[in-house]
Amino acid sequence: MPAPRRLDPEDAQLALGKVQDLLRRQHLVESLAHRQTEGDQRADLVENLLHRQHESELKTLVDDLHPSDIAFILESLPKDERQTVWHLVSAKHDADVLLEVDDWVRESLIETMDHQDLVAATGNMDADELADLAPDLPPDVVAEVQKGLTEEERARLIEAMGYPEDSVGAIMDFDMVRVREDVTLEVVLRYLRRLNELPDHTDQIFVVDREDKLLGVLSLSRLLLSQLETEVRAVMDTDILTLNPLDSDADAAGAFERYDLVSAPVIDDHGRLIGRVTIAEVVDVIREDSEEQALSRAGMQEEDIFAPVRSALRNRAPWLLLNLCTAGIASLVASHFEDTVSHIVILAFLMSIVAGIGGNSGNQTMTLIIRALAVGRVTTRNVWQLIKREMLVTLLVGLCGSAAAAVFAWVLSGSPSIALVMMAAMVLNMLVGASVGVIVPMVRSRFGKDPAIGSSVLLTFATDSLGFFIFLGLATLFLI
Repeated sequence: MPAPRRLDPEDAQLALGKVQDLLRRQHLVESLAHRQTEGDQRADLVENLLHRQHESELKTLVDDLHPSDIAFILESLPKDERQTVWHLVSAKHDADVLLEVDDWVRESLIETMDHQDLVAATGNMDADELADLAPDLPPDVVAEVQKGLTEEERARLIEAMGYPEDSVGAIMDFDMVRVREDVTLEVVLRYLRRLNELPDHTDQIFVVDREDKLLGVLSLSRLLLSQLETEVRAVMDTDILTLNPLDSDADAAGAFERYDLVSAPVIDDHGRLIGRVTIAEVVDVIREDSEEQALSRAGMQEEDIFAPVRSALRNRAPWLLLNLCTAGIASLVASHFEDTVSHIVILAFLMSIVAGIGGNSGNQTMTLIIRALAVGRVTTRNVWQLIKREMLVTLLVGLCGSAAAAVFAWVLSGSPSIALVMMAAMVLNMLVGASVGVIVPMVRSRFGKDPAIGSSVLLTFATDSLGFFIFLGLATLFLI
């Protein structure tokens, strides 16, 4: 009997290193063999033997990995090497790996699979899993897989595919255990023992009537600790959190986080139980939202890290060009104060500090607001209180920080007047940054847009342009 395996995130990184080393050695052998005289049968034989040896080592290594680790390795390889490893993955892992990899990798893997391989990989998937892959699969594959489903499974698949992408319906699981309220716990236990296995993340059993309306839940702990002759209705819990299939998956994730849930029932508008959401799907939602938010703040979308240059340019260029325009406007603002800077050259060195500190202060506020919006803590009733609080915090922090900056400016320039202008400009620009950090995400959220998309670009534009204007404007008024 094999020893229990210790799960360690570094295992996948070690495996990735071994895979890359084997691929490098394989490329090296091929390169050396090509330098030999064409038609050299001995060189060709050695190349074939070494190639098969490396393939065998790669296959043995990959087959011993968890599908999640295989997905991590595929996401970390350039496209050519990714295809080489993917062709060596055992067919029994195909379905799990396709479900685990990110969308941008899944598309490249599916492109290399023929019709029969795709049908074989997806034929045994549950309806909710197949619904996740369906947008990336060729229509003829989806049609053939549907033929092998029962009417109930086919109805579930159509239902799952009909929900919006970011909704609870798109992530819910149809595999769950249901019982009636008028049976005893002994009957429930006998029923469970007849099952081959419990659905993943089963922490509770759903109690329904004959029309599948949800009446309550029976936790496994109560099932195991209560007397066997007790009826389900006597120990079931009726105070439960339920989800609607059209609820946002982000709201569901927030509920799981708030109430420490492992699973939650999904009911339709008539109260019928149609599915459940488990912690596994919620973790995926949280991770994906976190990644999207990080990319959105830089004006980017998810992309293959080894994607063709043309694809990367389409993804990154628009916001970079916008950033170039905003930087140009900031420079134009500064150019209007050329006479001021020519009279007091030290201002050219100090104004970047004013702009930079304002941007950093605004970024802190913006990060806080975006996070609060994501978890639903900002409402129309507390928005003004939140704005006033952020402005007060920024003012106090600005006064402390600007005092230190003023001392620095005084030492550098030897002028107390420049120090006072520096202090005033820094406080004002930090307030500008805080205002933009609050207003931009909230306005975008108000109109149903992602509050993180491009927010940092707009913040930089405001703090640079207005920072230069405020600092050089004050210098023009009071120093010249």
